[in-house]
Amino acid sequence: MEFFEVIQKRRSVRVFSSQPVAEEHLQRILQAANQAPSAGNLQAYEIYLIKDAHNKEALAECALGQNFLSQAPVVLAFCTHARRSQVKYEDRGVALYTIQDTTIACTFAMLAATALGLASVWVGAFDEGAAHQIIGSPPGVVPIALLPVGYGAEEPAERPRRRLEELVHIR
Repeated sequence: MEFFEVIQKRRSVRVFSSQPVAEEHLQRILQAANQAPSAGNLQAYEIYLIKDAHNKEALAECALGQNFLSQAPVVLAFCTHARRSQVKYEDRGVALYTIQDTTIACTFAMLAATALGLASVWVGAFDEGAAHQIIGSPPGVVPIALLPVGYGAEEPAERPRRRLEELVHIR
């Protein structure tokens, strides 16, 4: 898919088929996330790949009952790793750059999934402590976004967007 077509086609899909995601597709998605820009190229984030049904069900529960997380064949948990950024950027690295790094990587993964004909949805509403326990990340590696990935079993309509005249401020 051409880049702007990928952006146009991306939708938040919350119904997934049971069809597994090919390992080759998963690797391409993870490689795309690994190519995301980051502050000082420190890549102050970690990605946890969750396939286990029990863990996906637990994530759905800690995500306020968003059961589509357990339907998706794969859930990627994107976590900050502040210490990687703190070394060079101190407090600003901990408070901001690690979050930016993590969310940019998640965005790259989401767009890569779309380009491969897969569906996803960004999930930010979850109990951080519970998610931390479920994925087994070490102290200081904090879950920021969950990204279920799979083949969509729905095709959501395009959602309205603000007009650029409302969004862009020229000074």
